[in-house]
Amino acid sequence: MIKYPDIQFFAERFQIAGPIIGIDKIENGHINATYVIACDAGAERPVRYILQTINTKIFTNPIALMENIKNVTDYLKNIIRENGGDTNRETLTCIETLDGEICYVDDQNRYWRMYNYIEDATSYQSVEHPILFENAAKAFGKFQRQLDAYPADTLHETIAKFHDTPKRFRDFEEAVANDVSGRAKDCAEEIAFFLAHKDICGEITSRIASGEIPLRVTHNDTKLNNIMIDNATDEGVCVIDLDTVMPGSALYDFGDSIRFGASSAAEDEQDLSRVYFVPELFEAYTRGFLSEAKDALNDVEKDLLPMSAILMTLECGMRFLGDHLNGDVYFSLHYENQNLYRARTQMKLVADMEAQLADMKAIVAKYR
Repeated sequence: MIKYPDIQFFAERFQIAGPIIGIDKIENGHINATYVIACDAGAERPVRYILQTINTKIFTNPIALMENIKNVTDYLKNIIRENGGDTNRETLTCIETLDGEICYVDDQNRYWRMYNYIEDATSYQSVEHPILFENAAKAFGKFQRQLDAYPADTLHETIAKFHDTPKRFRDFEEAVANDVSGRAKDCAEEIAFFLAHKDICGEITSRIASGEIPLRVTHNDTKLNNIMIDNATDEGVCVIDLDTVMPGSALYDFGDSIRFGASSAAEDEQDLSRVYFVPELFEAYTRGFLSEAKDALNDVEKDLLPMSAILMTLECGMRFLGDHLNGDVYFSLHYENQNLYRARTQMKLVADMEAQLADMKAIVAKYR
């Protein structure tokens, strides 16, 4: 008996390989509802797919989003094919509906999509071993290199000004001024920290505007868990979760990876004595990323790699604290004041990185 018979109906709206024999729900996603669909194709093992609904509260133009993903993955497949790689494993494959569309829209106006399932690989939620972080860096660096010639300005901007740090700063100032939740009085120190960093917020956006650094195809959510790691080799196999693929800067991707992965503790750790920047992980990621991407990046981009880690961490911290002040309307919470604790960990990481900026620059110089 199929566990989710209602989901079977939607899976069968796509061009799958055979009758459905199993459906499992993936519980660790935060944005989209996700299911693994297993089909009997007469082979030794089932053919599996990922079926998802697209969260249209966040992604208001799902067709544009899927056009980005389809165009980028088709481009990647051509490059992978030219280099003798496995096009079914090294990038996602969008499975079309029975009508040849990239999405199925149901009678509740929900948008469903399907990808191939990347077998014999794992998505890790934390940096269990430094080699995983370095290999994820190689995968994201390769993603950047392979898309170096892609015309980024032809992509849709699926979330407007997603990593526009000056805009994020203005949003934060507005949250402080409005103080919808009445919490500003209890986090004056945290507010002051972010307000004091106004002058560095435009370090990346101003250089995109001036042409010093190019507009590139960027992932914009480069956490470790968005790389499928091969179970046998620990190598990064495939970059996944392409919802935020759009025009941007390679610095956004590098900096966000460091923010997430080069920290000693969980994003909402309440004991700040346990939260610190780990330079060894910064070096592992830098080494891996530049081993693949250094020939695609210009000198200004390489110079700004350490600053990008500070900026992306600062930006995320502002968003956490702003949401706390706005009454927790954006980020999911599991307990009271979680956004405040998240903001504090980002503050601690920013301060640590600022103190070690010279060392971070020296590490980049070693591998550039």
